[in-house]
Amino acid sequence: MQRPGTNPDHVEMTDILCDFCHRAWSEDQPFIEGHRGACICGRCLTVAYSEIETNQSGVRPEADPDAGGCRMCLEHRDEPHWQSPVDPEAFICRRCTKQSAGVLHKSPDYAWTKPTAG
Repeated sequence: MQRPGTNPDHVEMTDILCDFCHRAWSEDQPFIEGHRGACICGRCLTVAYSEIETNQSGVRPEADPDAGGCRMCLEHRDEPHWQSPVDPEAFICRRCTKQSAGVLHKSPDYAWTKPTAG
């Protein structure tokens, strides 16, 4: 998501916000982009991955097509999702959580690792 009032001809790094916690993108905070500019930061991805994969929990959003579904892929899936604690309409599905975690885990630009059971 973009900060309200962002100049589309001059988008700064701090104009990009996590769809799940609304923190701004920064040099030390990895972000993964989904469809239509949706983003999840490394902090939220850590929590989402831990809840869905490590703890085997999560929620299932309503199947109502107007309700949204996954913020990252824009699809409705019958699988666990992580719901943002800041935006109750922002969900990320298990598939997008796993894909995003795989990308960040392999990135040489960040020291992000997949959470493990501890």
